[in-house]
Amino acid sequence: MDGIDVVNGVVGAALGMLFAVLFQQPLQDAWYRLRRRSTSAIRSMGRSDESAPAWRAFSLGPLQTSALIVEGDGELPISPETVHVHVLDEEVTLPADMAGWRDEIAEESERLQAEGRTPLWNGPRYAVESLDISRTALEERPEVHLRLRPTDYYTFLAAQQLDRRLPDGTTPRSRYLDPDEPLKAPAFLQCSLGVNIAVVTADDMLVVTQRSDRVRMAPGVWNSSVNEGLSRHIDSSGRNAPDLHAVARRGMREELSLEAHEYTLDLLAFVLDVERRGWSAHFYARLQELKSTDLQARMSRGVADRWEHQTIDFVPFRPTTVVRYLLRDDRVHRWASTAPALYHLALVHAFSRRTVERVEAQILRRL
Repeated sequence: MDGIDVVNGVVGAALGMLFAVLFQQPLQDAWYRLRRRSTSAIRSMGRSDESAPAWRAFSLGPLQTSALIVEGDGELPISPETVHVHVLDEEVTLPADMAGWRDEIAEESERLQAEGRTPLWNGPRYAVESLDISRTALEERPEVHLRLRPTDYYTFLAAQQLDRRLPDGTTPRSRYLDPDEPLKAPAFLQCSLGVNIAVVTADDMLVVTQRSDRVRMAPGVWNSSVNEGLSRHIDSSGRNAPDLHAVARRGMREELSLEAHEYTLDLLAFVLDVERRGWSAHFYARLQELKSTDLQARMSRGVADRWEHQTIDFVPFRPTTVVRYLLRDDRVHRWASTAPALYHLALVHAFSRRTVERVEAQILRRL
């Protein structure tokens, strides 16, 4: 009997081990899935249906902006051949109850000039009538139709007073804008169209600048190193419509003293600042040979628009470094509205969306 007990014990142990190998882990996995589903079901019992706007401005944890990425995800550049710019003949005019605001700006400029101070230069600009997006027939790449109207800087400054009271007690924002339809707005409220460029040197340094305290719009904030508005006088030869890539190259030359053969240039996105109604074409420029020290030396020998910037930072162009820089305590609430989206898209373009979003999630979890 003792021999039989030993055999039975050995057989029982063997069967137990076999059971554990074959069934224990699957049973544990099944129990885990069941418990997870039960927990999710209990948590959702008190919830009701939720809805959210389809259009949301760019945000990154505590960094909240008013920049709405209308077209482009950063990974694939938008081809210049698929961007069609049309200039309409009729100039933008302000409504009668806002026209006086433009007169006030003109009078202020005259007063500054009479006092021997710098007047407000009323440069010819463009207003955005509409921006329509479609897809090419075969490759389904983005195709952009941008319709513009002539305007000027004084009209832009008047239209920027979106929260100023009108005689009937409303404001331009409440009267003319619908927060649920951010892409719809009259052209006179969209007198700002420019290019913003994320510039990366040959030694992988992102160039970031702080706007001068001397500029009228958004002084002292941190922004892209190249921020250039379209000019009807400079960017439209004859009756030709402006070329956004040419505007970007002009900005690179005027703000960083860089020529077109010294970098590659990709159009990444079209972005709307829904708070200020300013449109931007977001670009990525990669210097081919010039390192950060070379660029500093180049700029020390003269820059056309030096007065627009007061500080330049060179940030290692890696997802972890750039994201942490964006979220620094002394930066997170001092960005120009469209700059964080620009740098996010530039990172996606260089490193892929999956990599960048994984890094962003890891950093945000540690905040």
